[in-house]
Amino acid sequence: MVEKRVSVKLVGDAKAAYLRLREKVDEETRDGVTGSFHQTLLKSIDDKIAILKVQYDYGVHIPRRNVAQKYVSLYDVTNLWKVNLTGAWRLIYTLKQPQREDTEVEIISIWLDVLDIIDHDEYDRIFGYRKR
Repeated sequence: MVEKRVSVKLVGDAKAAYLRLREKVDEETRDGVTGSFHQTLLKSIDDKIAILKVQYDYGVHIPRRNVAQKYVSLYDVTNLWKVNLTGAWRLIYTLKQPQREDTEVEIISIWLDVLDIIDHDEYDRIFGYRKR
């Protein structure tokens, strides 16, 4: 069996959110802050990305009928996956096969062709879930 090389890319909102989070954590670290929610969230994201590099289907597959239009129109996705992060945050990603004939699988998301890193309320809003 041929192993597939997995590339993880943060794009769009995910990339911007990750960079803001990294900047906040760096600032907190300089100020001597330890154990903040920002630091915990960043570690959660980094840990999940490391898992996805090895096991790209680690997340929960979102059924096609439930794929939010936001991701279809922004990223032309045909599949969507989510990974639960600390504090009820979500990492939303899509899988893409490269067009050329090789053994690479590329993971794309807002945040993976991370497409998004969002809190639970935003996740509910985007996917049309209502609070009870």
